[in-house]
Amino acid sequence: MPDLERPQIYLITPPELELSSFTNVLSSVLDANTVACIRLALSSEDETHIQRTADGLRDICHARDIPLVIQTHFNLVEKLGLDGVHLTDGSKNVRQVRKDLGSDAIIGAHCAISRHDGMNAAEAGVDYVSFGPVGHTALGDGKTAPLDLFQWWSEVIEVPIVAEGGLDEKTIASLSEITDFAAIGSEIWSADDPAKRLQELAKILA
Repeated sequence: MPDLERPQIYLITPPELELSSFTNVLSSVLDANTVACIRLALSSEDETHIQRTADGLRDICHARDIPLVIQTHFNLVEKLGLDGVHLTDGSKNVRQVRKDLGSDAIIGAHCAISRHDGMNAAEAGVDYVSFGPVGHTALGDGKTAPLDLFQWWSEVIEVPIVAEGGLDEKTIASLSEITDFAAIGSEIWSADDPAKRLQELAKILA
């Protein structure tokens, strides 16, 4: 991921999207905001649908020099010309995926609220570790990643850290000095103007 002043926006696509309309929405969001990386995070397991969506978003991202990573499907990274993968099972498969994709690929690992799993992922060679949810969401078991986890990580571990899940103005403000990236997705896509909504959240980070 780009070595930019922190914290930066890490954008997550909706789990379901209509490609013909979403490409315009995404373009407007990227033209109005500085985004460090984008995660294609579809709920679908249909490879044809994933490929079609990746093809539609890849050119938009790469035209703006923004890397596009895919959630979970590391076997599709090279096939679809993507920049890397976001693994959702912590440190479990990091070493093998790094071996398969090589040193140039971006590999991130979501480690929920586990400091231990995050450290294992960092040692295994990820480019970033994400923790979350930070705020309460409808998904998961109700547990949230505490701010002191981000504070400790930012002071002790060199591997970049991503905060995600249930971010709002209050949590973003609390994280602004202790995270490298804020992963924003559902927080903006339901807004009438996603580009404007992201601008509002980005101002808090700044």
